[in-house]
Amino acid sequence: MHSKHIADSPSSSQQQFPAPAAPRRRPGRRGHPALAAGALLVVGVSLAALTGCGNSASGNGDNAGSAASAPPAGKNGGKPLSKLLWMGDSIAEAEAPALEAAVKAGGAEFKSIASAGGGTVVKGEGPTAQFADDTYKQLAKAVETFHPDVIAYQVTTYDWGTAAQQAGSYERLAKAAKDAGAELVIVSAPPFKIDDFYKSHEAAIKSAPKAAQDAAAKNAGQVRFFDAAGLWGTDSAAAKAQRSQDGIHTCQQGAAAFANWFGGQLSRHYSFTPAAPEKWAKGTWTGSKVYGQLKCG
Repeated sequence: MHSKHIADSPSSSQQQFPAPAAPRRRPGRRGHPALAAGALLVVGVSLAALTGCGNSASGNGDNAGSAASAPPAGKNGGKPLSKLLWMGDSIAEAEAPALEAAVKAGGAEFKSIASAGGGTVVKGEGPTAQFADDTYKQLAKAVETFHPDVIAYQVTTYDWGTAAQQAGSYERLAKAAKDAGAELVIVSAPPFKIDDFYKSHEAAIKSAPKAAQDAAAKNAGQVRFFDAAGLWGTDSAAAKAQRSQDGIHTCQQGAAAFANWFGGQLSRHYSFTPAAPEKWAKGTWTGSKVYGQLKCG
Protein backbone atom coordinates (compact mmCIF):
# COMPACT_ATOMS: atom_id res chain seq x y z
CA MET A 1 0.00 0.00 0.00
CA HIS A 2 1.30 3.49 0.77
CA SER A 3 4.45 3.23 2.83
CA LYS A 4 4.33 6.61 4.58
CA HIS A 5 1.19 5.58 6.48
CA ILE A 6 1.75 1.92 7.20
CA ALA A 7 3.22 2.57 10.65
CA ASP A 8 0.74 5.27 11.65
CA SER A 9 -2.54 4.07 10.17
CA PRO A 10 -2.65 0.30 9.71
CA SER A 11 -5.51 -1.08 7.63
CA SER A 12 -6.46 -4.22 5.77
CA SER A 13 -5.28 -2.61 2.53
CA GLN A 14 -1.76 -2.41 3.90
CA GLN A 15 -1.18 -6.13 3.86
CA GLN A 16 1.26 -7.49 1.33
CA PHE A 17 -0.13 -9.09 -1.77
CA PRO A 18 -0.99 -12.77 -1.48
CA ALA A 19 0.03 -15.11 -4.24
CA PRO A 20 -2.27 -14.87 -7.29
CA ALA A 21 -4.99 -17.48 -7.56
CA ALA A 22 -3.54 -18.93 -10.76
CA PRO A 23 -0.57 -21.27 -10.17
CA ARG A 24 2.63 -19.30 -10.77
CA ARG A 25 6.24 -19.59 -9.81
CA ARG A 26 7.51 -17.02 -7.41
CA PRO A 27 9.80 -14.31 -8.82
CA GLY A 28 13.48 -15.09 -8.66
CA ARG A 29 16.09 -12.70 -7.42
CA ARG A 30 16.20 -9.17 -8.73
CA GLY A 31 16.84 -9.15 -12.44
CA HIS A 32 15.45 -12.68 -12.93
CA PRO A 33 11.76 -12.40 -13.86
CA ALA A 34 9.33 -15.15 -13.05
CA LEU A 35 8.85 -17.18 -16.20
CA ALA A 36 5.38 -18.28 -15.23
CA ALA A 37 4.24 -14.68 -14.77
CA GLY A 38 5.56 -13.78 -18.20
CA ALA A 39 3.87 -16.80 -19.71
CA LEU A 40 0.52 -15.82 -18.25
CA LEU A 41 0.92 -12.34 -19.66
CA VAL A 42 1.61 -13.69 -23.12
CA VAL A 43 -1.52 -15.80 -22.94
CA GLY A 44 -3.56 -12.75 -21.97
CA VAL A 45 -2.23 -10.33 -24.56
CA SER A 46 -2.22 -12.84 -27.40
CA LEU A 47 -6.02 -13.02 -27.29
CA ALA A 48 -8.20 -10.71 -29.37
CA ALA A 49 -8.19 -8.30 -26.45
CA LEU A 50 -6.83 -8.12 -22.93
CA THR A 51 -9.31 -8.37 -20.09
CA GLY A 52 -11.15 -5.08 -20.00
CA CYS A 53 -9.37 -3.85 -23.15
CA GLY A 54 -11.78 -4.83 -25.88
CA ASN A 55 -13.27 -2.61 -28.54
CA SER A 56 -16.35 -1.64 -26.58
CA ALA A 57 -16.52 2.05 -25.73
CA SER A 58 -18.26 3.97 -22.99
CA GLY A 59 -18.75 7.67 -23.40
CA ASN A 60 -16.40 9.63 -25.64
CA GLY A 61 -13.32 8.46 -27.49
CA ASP A 62 -11.09 8.80 -24.44
CA ASN A 63 -12.97 5.94 -22.82
CA ALA A 64 -12.77 3.53 -25.74
CA GLY A 65 -10.70 0.38 -25.38
CA SER A 66 -7.94 -0.70 -27.75
CA ALA A 67 -7.75 -3.99 -29.61
CA ALA A 68 -4.72 -5.91 -28.43
CA SER A 69 -3.99 -7.44 -31.82
CA ALA A 70 -4.18 -4.21 -33.82
CA PRO A 71 -2.98 -1.09 -32.00
CA PRO A 72 -4.33 2.09 -33.58
CA ALA A 73 -2.02 4.31 -35.55
CA GLY A 74 -1.07 7.62 -34.00
CA LYS A 75 -3.19 10.63 -34.81
CA ASN A 76 -2.00 12.32 -37.98
CA GLY A 77 -0.93 15.86 -37.22
CA GLY A 78 -1.02 15.27 -33.48
CA LYS A 79 1.72 16.48 -31.16
CA PRO A 80 4.69 14.09 -31.44
CA LEU A 81 5.09 11.93 -28.37
CA SER A 82 8.74 11.18 -27.84
CA LYS A 83 9.02 11.42 -24.04
CA LEU A 84 6.35 10.50 -21.50
CA LEU A 85 6.68 11.39 -17.81
CA TRP A 86 4.47 9.27 -15.52
CA MET A 87 3.19 10.47 -12.14
CA GLY A 88 1.07 8.99 -9.37
CA ASP A 89 1.13 6.93 -6.17
CA SER A 90 1.84 3.27 -5.44
CA ILE A 91 -0.91 2.12 -7.82
CA ALA A 92 0.82 4.01 -10.63
CA GLU A 93 4.18 2.70 -9.45
CA ALA A 94 2.98 -0.88 -9.98
CA GLU A 95 1.68 0.01 -13.44
CA ALA A 96 4.91 1.75 -14.47
CA PRO A 97 7.01 -1.30 -15.49
CA ALA A 98 4.43 -2.46 -18.03
CA LEU A 99 3.79 1.09 -19.20
CA GLU A 100 7.49 1.69 -19.70
CA ALA A 101 7.82 -1.49 -21.77
CA ALA A 102 4.83 -0.57 -23.92
CA VAL A 103 5.87 3.06 -24.47
CA LYS A 104 9.44 2.13 -25.35
CA ALA A 105 8.21 -0.57 -27.74
CA GLY A 106 6.23 2.20 -29.44
CA GLY A 107 9.42 4.19 -29.99
CA ALA A 108 9.14 6.77 -27.20
CA GLU A 109 11.11 7.35 -24.00
CA PHE A 110 9.58 6.91 -20.56
CA LYS A 111 10.30 8.09 -17.04
CA SER A 112 8.31 7.47 -13.87
CA ILE A 113 8.26 9.54 -10.69
CA ALA A 114 5.28 7.66 -9.26
CA SER A 115 5.78 7.40 -5.52
CA ALA A 116 4.51 4.91 -2.95
CA GLY A 117 3.13 6.77 0.03
CA GLY A 118 2.45 10.01 -1.79
CA GLY A 119 2.62 11.24 -5.36
CA THR A 120 -0.36 13.56 -5.10
CA VAL A 121 -0.42 17.11 -6.45
CA VAL A 122 -3.51 18.12 -4.44
CA LYS A 123 -2.84 20.54 -1.59
CA GLY A 124 -5.86 19.61 0.47
CA GLU A 125 -6.67 17.75 3.65
CA GLY A 126 -4.24 16.37 6.21
CA PRO A 127 -0.71 15.56 5.05
CA THR A 128 -1.44 16.06 1.36
CA ALA A 129 -0.08 19.61 1.30
CA GLN A 130 3.40 18.32 2.17
CA PHE A 131 2.99 15.40 -0.21
CA ALA A 132 2.10 17.82 -3.00
CA ASP A 133 5.13 19.99 -2.29
CA ASP A 134 7.35 16.91 -2.48
CA THR A 135 5.73 15.88 -5.76
CA TYR A 136 6.37 19.27 -7.34
CA LYS A 137 10.02 19.12 -6.30
CA GLN A 138 10.32 15.74 -8.04
CA LEU A 139 8.47 17.09 -11.06
CA ALA A 140 10.80 20.08 -11.38
CA LYS A 141 13.87 17.83 -11.33
CA ALA A 142 12.36 15.44 -13.88
CA VAL A 143 11.37 18.25 -16.22
CA GLU A 144 14.84 19.75 -16.05
CA THR A 145 16.59 16.50 -16.94
CA PHE A 146 14.04 14.58 -19.01
CA HIS A 147 12.21 17.32 -20.98
CA PRO A 148 8.93 15.43 -21.53
CA ASP A 149 6.49 16.11 -24.36
CA VAL A 150 3.60 14.73 -22.32
CA ILE A 151 3.19 14.53 -18.55
CA ALA A 152 0.68 11.91 -17.44
CA TYR A 153 -0.73 12.05 -13.91
CA GLN A 154 -2.89 9.28 -12.50
CA VAL A 155 -5.27 10.56 -9.83
CA THR A 156 -3.98 9.17 -6.56
CA THR A 157 -5.63 7.66 -3.51
CA TYR A 158 -4.31 10.75 -1.72
CA ASP A 159 -6.06 13.43 -3.79
CA TRP A 160 -7.91 14.56 -0.66
CA GLY A 161 -9.56 17.94 -0.45
CA THR A 162 -12.63 19.84 -1.59
CA ALA A 163 -13.63 19.76 -5.25
CA ALA A 164 -12.34 23.33 -5.51
CA GLN A 165 -8.98 22.38 -3.99
CA GLN A 166 -8.73 19.43 -6.34
CA ALA A 167 -9.61 21.43 -9.46
CA GLY A 168 -7.22 24.22 -8.46
CA SER A 169 -4.42 21.73 -7.91
CA TYR A 170 -4.99 20.05 -11.28
CA GLU A 171 -4.96 23.46 -12.95
CA ARG A 172 -1.69 24.23 -11.19
CA LEU A 173 -0.28 21.01 -12.61
CA ALA A 174 -1.55 22.02 -16.04
CA LYS A 175 0.34 25.30 -15.76
CA ALA A 176 3.50 23.48 -14.65
CA ALA A 177 3.23 21.21 -17.68
CA LYS A 178 2.67 24.15 -20.00
CA ASP A 179 5.66 25.99 -18.55
CA ALA A 180 7.71 22.86 -19.24
CA GLY A 181 6.57 22.80 -22.87
CA ALA A 182 4.51 19.68 -22.32
CA GLU A 183 0.87 18.72 -22.54
CA LEU A 184 -0.87 17.15 -19.56
CA VAL A 185 -2.90 13.96 -19.42
CA ILE A 186 -4.86 13.21 -16.26
CA VAL A 187 -6.14 9.65 -15.97
CA SER A 188 -8.63 8.58 -13.34
CA ALA A 189 -7.57 6.06 -10.72
CA PRO A 190 -8.83 2.49 -10.90
CA PRO A 191 -11.61 1.55 -8.51
CA PHE A 192 -10.11 0.49 -5.21
CA LYS A 193 -11.41 -0.76 -1.88
CA ILE A 194 -12.50 1.99 0.51
CA ASP A 195 -11.31 0.49 3.78
CA ASP A 196 -10.97 2.13 7.20
CA PHE A 197 -7.88 4.03 6.06
CA TYR A 198 -9.78 5.74 3.24
CA LYS A 199 -13.29 5.90 4.68
CA SER A 200 -13.10 9.45 6.04
CA HIS A 201 -11.87 10.67 2.64
CA GLU A 202 -14.45 8.85 0.54
CA ALA A 203 -16.18 12.05 -0.61
CA ALA A 204 -12.89 13.50 -1.86
CA ILE A 205 -11.97 10.25 -3.59
CA LYS A 206 -15.31 10.32 -5.41
CA SER A 207 -15.07 14.01 -6.40
CA ALA A 208 -11.51 13.87 -7.74
CA PRO A 209 -12.25 12.45 -11.23
CA LYS A 210 -14.94 15.08 -11.88
CA ALA A 211 -12.62 17.84 -10.69
CA ALA A 212 -9.90 16.55 -13.01
CA GLN A 213 -12.34 16.39 -15.90
CA ASP A 214 -13.46 19.97 -15.23
CA ALA A 215 -9.85 21.16 -15.12
CA ALA A 216 -9.19 19.47 -18.46
CA ALA A 217 -12.25 21.10 -20.01
CA LYS A 218 -11.15 24.49 -18.73
CA ASN A 219 -7.73 23.96 -20.34
CA ALA A 220 -8.85 22.28 -23.56
CA GLY A 221 -6.00 21.67 -25.96
CA GLN A 222 -3.45 21.68 -23.15
CA VAL A 223 -4.96 19.10 -20.80
CA ARG A 224 -6.73 15.82 -21.59
CA PHE A 225 -8.70 13.58 -19.27
CA PHE A 226 -8.76 9.81 -19.77
CA ASP A 227 -11.51 8.01 -17.87
CA ALA A 228 -10.08 4.62 -16.92
CA ALA A 229 -13.55 3.34 -16.03
CA GLY A 230 -13.62 2.26 -19.67
CA LEU A 231 -10.96 -0.29 -18.70
CA TRP A 232 -11.44 -1.07 -15.03
CA GLY A 233 -15.12 -0.35 -14.50
CA THR A 234 -16.21 1.21 -11.22
CA ASP A 235 -16.43 -1.79 -8.86
CA SER A 236 -13.14 -2.75 -7.23
CA ALA A 237 -14.53 -6.18 -6.36
CA ALA A 238 -15.43 -7.04 -9.95
CA ALA A 239 -13.13 -9.23 -12.03
CA LYS A 240 -12.88 -6.43 -14.61
CA ALA A 241 -11.09 -4.22 -12.07
CA GLN A 242 -8.15 -6.67 -11.91
CA ARG A 243 -7.34 -5.64 -8.34
CA SER A 244 -5.24 -7.78 -6.05
CA GLN A 245 -6.91 -9.39 -3.07
CA ASP A 246 -6.17 -6.21 -1.11
CA GLY A 247 -8.60 -4.46 -3.45
CA ILE A 248 -6.16 -1.66 -4.31
CA HIS A 249 -3.08 -2.56 -6.36
CA THR A 250 -2.57 -4.61 -9.47
CA CYS A 251 -0.02 -7.23 -10.46
CA GLN A 252 1.61 -7.94 -13.83
CA GLN A 253 -1.50 -8.99 -15.74
CA GLY A 254 -3.49 -5.94 -14.76
CA ALA A 255 -0.51 -3.66 -15.41
CA ALA A 256 -0.23 -5.07 -18.92
CA ALA A 257 -3.94 -4.46 -19.50
CA PHE A 258 -3.54 -0.86 -18.37
CA ALA A 259 -0.46 -0.26 -20.53
CA ASN A 260 -2.28 -1.62 -23.57
CA TRP A 261 -5.33 0.55 -22.92
CA PHE A 262 -3.34 3.69 -22.12
CA GLY A 263 -1.25 3.37 -25.27
CA GLY A 264 -4.45 3.26 -27.28
CA GLN A 265 -5.70 6.44 -25.62
CA LEU A 266 -2.43 8.24 -26.33
CA SER A 267 -2.61 7.26 -29.98
CA ARG A 268 -5.96 9.02 -30.32
CA HIS A 269 -4.41 12.41 -29.56
CA TYR A 270 -0.70 12.21 -30.29
CA SER A 271 1.64 11.14 -33.03
CA PHE A 272 2.33 7.83 -31.32
CA THR A 273 1.60 4.34 -32.57
CA PRO A 274 1.63 1.75 -29.77
CA ALA A 275 3.33 -1.55 -30.43
CA ALA A 276 1.33 -4.76 -30.36
CA PRO A 277 1.35 -6.30 -26.86
CA GLU A 278 3.10 -9.37 -28.24
CA LYS A 279 6.16 -7.17 -28.71
CA TRP A 280 6.50 -6.05 -25.11
CA ALA A 281 4.30 -7.98 -22.66
CA LYS A 282 6.71 -10.90 -22.34
CA GLY A 283 9.64 -8.69 -21.33
CA THR A 284 11.83 -8.67 -18.26
CA TRP A 285 9.63 -5.99 -16.70
CA THR A 286 7.44 -8.81 -15.37
CA GLY A 287 10.20 -9.52 -12.84
CA SER A 288 10.45 -5.91 -11.66
CA LYS A 289 11.26 -5.59 -7.96
CA VAL A 290 7.99 -3.72 -7.38
CA TYR A 291 6.08 -6.96 -7.99
CA GLY A 292 8.37 -8.86 -5.67
CA GLN A 293 7.76 -6.28 -2.96
CA LEU A 294 4.04 -6.64 -3.51
CA LYS A 295 4.24 -10.45 -3.46
CA CYS A 296 2.64 -10.71 -6.86
CA GLY A 297 4.25 -14.09 -7.53
